[in-house]
Amino acid sequence: MPRRIIDISVPLKAGIKSDPPWALPKIDYHDHKMTAPPIAEYFGISLDQLPEGNYAAREQVQISTHAGTHLDAPYHFFPRQDERLTPGGRPSLRIDEVPLDWCFQPGVKLDFRALPDGYTVQPEDVQRELARIGHSLQPLEIVVVNTRAGSRYGEDDYIDAGCGMGKAATLWLLEQGVRVTGTDAWSWDVPFSVTKQRLAEGADPGIIWEGHRAGREIGYCHIEKLHNLEALPSDGFMVACFPVKVHRGSAGWTRAVAIFQD
Repeated sequence: MPRRIIDISVPLKAGIKSDPPWALPKIDYHDHKMTAPPIAEYFGISLDQLPEGNYAAREQVQISTHAGTHLDAPYHFFPRQDERLTPGGRPSLRIDEVPLDWCFQPGVKLDFRALPDGYTVQPEDVQRELARIGHSLQPLEIVVVNTRAGSRYGEDDYIDAGCGMGKAATLWLLEQGVRVTGTDAWSWDVPFSVTKQRLAEGADPGIIWEGHRAGREIGYCHIEKLHNLEALPSDGFMVACFPVKVHRGSAGWTRAVAIFQD
């Protein structure tokens, strides 16, 4: 059948405000001329014996598993998961243990771009948006959240932009059988700057990372730093977000895409 694929991932790029300073990726680019002398020396030949003095382009990268578009494993959120489902819970899945079936499922988009930066999304917000688009959630559907942050990727205010998903809203999705969610913001939760301000105003520390912590009760994954979600309809597409298999990792990079059967 005819098929159309839309890229919903950000480029992994250095030199932009994609993360806090301590988490920014570093990429060193080595072109064909730069790599030629060491390989010529290794093989015991002269540079002019390589095609136009060229060898191979490559990149040396220093990054976190949470840089770029990535899938967070339940282990990232807490050492245990499924405490609501199993007495005492069980050890959280690492990224190389996440069921691949979770990562290729029908997608649903919730449009929360009109919600203010720092707003904590509640279950009624999710239910209202699902009613607006006329969609009833099915188990394992991948729910992606389109926030204002998607339009700010790489800009100075990116990590402070967009709404965040609260614990109650996240748990409501998980209770419907959802096991993978996603956002175009830096975090599934509200921006850290907002949480810090609320704590200074006397808020309970339980608000720290509350959306992530939902995974302690029901294990799930989420994709962060999605992109181009405004190009998607509300439903009618598949999402593929297979993570790189980092041994015992808390996350893995993914080239997330939306797939349409036209």
